[in-house]
Amino acid sequence: MGEFVRLEVADGVGTIRLDRPKMNAISIQVQDELRDAAAEASARDDVRAVVLYGGERVFAAGNDVKEMADLSYAEMVKVSHSITSAVSAVARIPKPVVAAITGYALGGGCELALAADVRIAAENATLGQPEVLLGIIPGAGGTQRLSRLVGPSKAKDIIFTGRFVKADEALAIGLVDRLVPADQVYSEALSWARQFSGAASYAVRAAKECIDRGLEVDLETGLEIERQQFAALFATEDRTSGMTSFVEQGPGKAVFHGR
Repeated sequence: MGEFVRLEVADGVGTIRLDRPKMNAISIQVQDELRDAAAEASARDDVRAVVLYGGERVFAAGNDVKEMADLSYAEMVKVSHSITSAVSAVARIPKPVVAAITGYALGGGCELALAADVRIAAENATLGQPEVLLGIIPGAGGTQRLSRLVGPSKAKDIIFTGRFVKADEALAIGLVDRLVPADQVYSEALSWARQFSGAASYAVRAAKECIDRGLEVDLETGLEIERQQFAALFATEDRTSGMTSFVEQGPGKAVFHGR
């Protein structure tokens, strides 16, 4: 368990909790702890899905600007890998990941939310990539993941201007998937994640890998990735029990064990 990031596990769900007062600024230490938490969540069999959560007030207001302000180009070359790899570690968790967004998700905070599979936000949440207002650009996947999520034109508008995106607009353009009252964000995210507690975990993992990797390649390569993953699942116990249950009892009654 890190000083500012911890993994809390209950009922098959792991919550990666950011807790660095006051605004969950993402420092180099936080990046290190995010990588550790993501690795642990990936490895633990009792974690079937993950919630990213910054608390009731704020998701994460961005990377720690004070920490970066005096860095030289040479120093940033060394540090930039840490910035990118922390968010990528979360994106590569081979399980369903939902971001529970309260308050602000700006800059590096928005990029962390983009690494999730699904985003549930408070009705008063604010998102954005305001790095251009500091004379830089997003450096932890914002230019890539945002454009893939909302399309290049909307991503360029948000990144070029550095403007804040209110929750209703974020929902309309697909930046978030659901809006709920602020005091229900975490419980809604938990509810979404808990539906995978009894799921066929290798099938869910394969589906996530097919979608994520498929977005990075041409259609024919994506179809080949899917074919291989589809065939590989026939080596799992869950496939056997799932198909046997379907034949004998009908759909939706299989009990899976993640094997």
